[in-house]
Amino acid sequence: MNMRKQRNFGAYWKRALLAVACMAAACNKNELITRPDPDGPNPYVAQVLDYRPAVGQFTNLLPRYEAGDTQQTMNAKALELLESKSPVTLGGYGGYIVVGFDHRIENKPGLCDFRVWGNSFYSTSNPVSGAPAGGSCEPGIIQVACDTNGNGVPDEEEWYEIAGSAHRRAQSEAWYGRAATAGNDVELRRRYSMTYYRPAAEPDAATAEYIRWEDNAGNSGYKAKNSFHLQSYYPQWITDEKLTFTGTCLPQNGVYEQGNTLGQYVLYKFRFGYADNALNTEDDSAIDIDWAVDAYGVPVSLPGVDFIRIYTGVNQENGALGECSTEVVQVEDLHLQGIAIEARDPDLLD
Repeated sequence: MNMRKQRNFGAYWKRALLAVACMAAACNKNELITRPDPDGPNPYVAQVLDYRPAVGQFTNLLPRYEAGDTQQTMNAKALELLESKSPVTLGGYGGYIVVGFDHRIENKPGLCDFRVWGNSFYSTSNPVSGAPAGGSCEPGIIQVACDTNGNGVPDEEEWYEIAGSAHRRAQSEAWYGRAATAGNDVELRRRYSMTYYRPAAEPDAATAEYIRWEDNAGNSGYKAKNSFHLQSYYPQWITDEKLTFTGTCLPQNGVYEQGNTLGQYVLYKFRFGYADNALNTEDDSAIDIDWAVDAYGVPVSLPGVDFIRIYTGVNQENGALGECSTEVVQVEDLHLQGIAIEARDPDLLD
């Protein structure tokens, strides 16, 4: 298979399986689709305060940009997708969405408190016998904010990051050795920054050198455009000539596995603590507010959270599958749903 056909094949599979995973999320037998108390608080997202995706093959499609759309209309479109339990793409590294609720999600000791639905799935065609779970796991890093001053918005000093398994010890990931052997960047990079530059012209055909990017670790390159998605990958309602995102960058979890039908790449699952990483039916997709840490990695104590921000946590191109891009389908308050999931002790990485 030549490279163009291989790229098209991978893009087709990602698009098709994205739809399948979305339907699976909406029909998840372990989720309560109807609210337990229709007169009580809404267990799901009530507002989108900000939606700023990075460059990606689904940007301007999920949700769809139309001429004249503003930041406010795109926020509203993102909320509409979440309300229908349909995926909102965050694009490549750093792209984010900020959501709020009509109540405070309570931090209950010993229990996970909320879950971010994604559209991850595991491949049944991984040729590596005994390999860990993986397929299309595109982890998003989660930040939480408690509105301590009651002003109705998340102030910058109120944000804390959920420290998932790789935040604590990246080497604990079951696929870490495979990724390192494959030449992936397996370092956890804190205070990472990445900038995308608006292309001078919009190509109407697939190209490997499409949108230029560079980071503060001395790396640079291009985001490719594939033949299945020929719209602009640069968010069209944003007028800035460049987009810069700063945060934590996770180890690259996509490993080229010869013989795999999903574009040859398997995107392996992190152990816990991220969005669009584990299946929505699995306990590993649930989040404990007590995993929140400050900028120095010190645990913080929060009574609950009013706002959640999710951003794409990996910077990686995965061959025919394209960029790693987190998708968010919904966020739910587990306590209002009556779902009790025991929170693991993050210091016990068995």
